[in-house]
Amino acid sequence: MVEDELAHFDKSISEFGSKFRNTLSDTPSQMVGLRDAYKDSIKALAEKLSVKLKEEERMVEMFLEYQNQICRQNKIIQEKKERLLKLVAEVKGKKQELEVLTTNIQDLKKEYSRKKEAIATANKANEERLKRLQTSADVYKDRLGLEIRKIYGGKLQFIFTGIDPKHPETPFMFSLHLNEARDYEVSDSAPHLECLAELQENVRKTNNFSAFLANVRKAFTAMVYN
Repeated sequence: MVEDELAHFDKSISEFGSKFRNTLSDTPSQMVGLRDAYKDSIKALAEKLSVKLKEEERMVEMFLEYQNQICRQNKIIQEKKERLLKLVAEVKGKKQELEVLTTNIQDLKKEYSRKKEAIATANKANEERLKRLQTSADVYKDRLGLEIRKIYGGKLQFIFTGIDPKHPETPFMFSLHLNEARDYEVSDSAPHLECLAELQENVRKTNNFSAFLANVRKAFTAMVYN
């Protein structure tokens, strides 16, 4: 638009030059009028150009402000995008952690189920084993003068009588239970037998409990006669 006004100004100057040459022979008053008209034309054109320049400056300012707004909006959009990507990454991480935790819980449940089953099987075996010992009490009592009692801690107490001929009712006793490895654990002999640990080791190896009881009775008998 400014270029058009300048071209129009050049055209006006050319026209004025032509008129000026054609009127060189005119009167001085005509020359003055022509000069004034030229001045007015120049003034009007300058004012018009000034307005146009101000409008162009405002348009440039508006354009720059629009660019700044776009830059600010782009920056905000980029920040939101980065926050969104970070949030998505966190959600994925939490999802993976949840999957790992779920897998671990399932593994723990399976392990607990296996251990529970193993414990139940072991308890059942122990109960059956103790039951067999208890049902053999009458046989042992008749043949060995042995009484079996169930005492604290799941232990069985074995009481021998008829060992000391002078005092047949005098008790000779020891306690027995099954440990976590389901092995025989012998303790609390009265009177104390030095060979009790050796007898315990033998019964663990042979699993011959009848022979173990017979050997314990022999050890008590030997103690009496010695």
